[in-house]
Amino acid sequence: MFARLLLLFIGVPVIELLLFMFLGSKIGIAPTLLIIIITGALGAYLTKSQGLKALNKYREATSQGHLPHEAVLDGLMILVAGAVLLTPGFLTDAIGFSLLVPSIRAAVRGVLAAYLKGKVTIVGQNMGAPAASRGPQGVINIDAEVIDITPTSSSSSSEQSP
Repeated sequence: MFARLLLLFIGVPVIELLLFMFLGSKIGIAPTLLIIIITGALGAYLTKSQGLKALNKYREATSQGHLPHEAVLDGLMILVAGAVLLTPGFLTDAIGFSLLVPSIRAAVRGVLAAYLKGKVTIVGQNMGAPAASRGPQGVINIDAEVIDITPTSSSSSSEQSP
């Protein structure tokens, strides 16, 4: 895991620097900086609009009593897209903009959901209870005995003495 993070934190900036140098030499410094500013502003706008759509999708799913797993994964990918779009660079912008395209995000969501499926346990109604103890409409029946505990006169007299 450390090696992957090290590669990510060193490799991505090196690639971005090489892309800046290459494109800057081809189109010039001013157009390169203008592209960075435009992609940052466009990325912020698209991240906000896509994030609001994901939030509405989450609210709709929860109001209907459904598990909002798609909206949560979409929101996570939009958050990552916004973070990499804030990072100046062409590679990170390409990754960020691709995560803001709904069809690409749906494909990534499928891969991400398959990866997380064995790693996440969803606990809900009737989860964890044996099938024999489940009652009608998801009610779990528990055999229990209620014991009435009333204070005896000896414990109440000890409480009143100083």
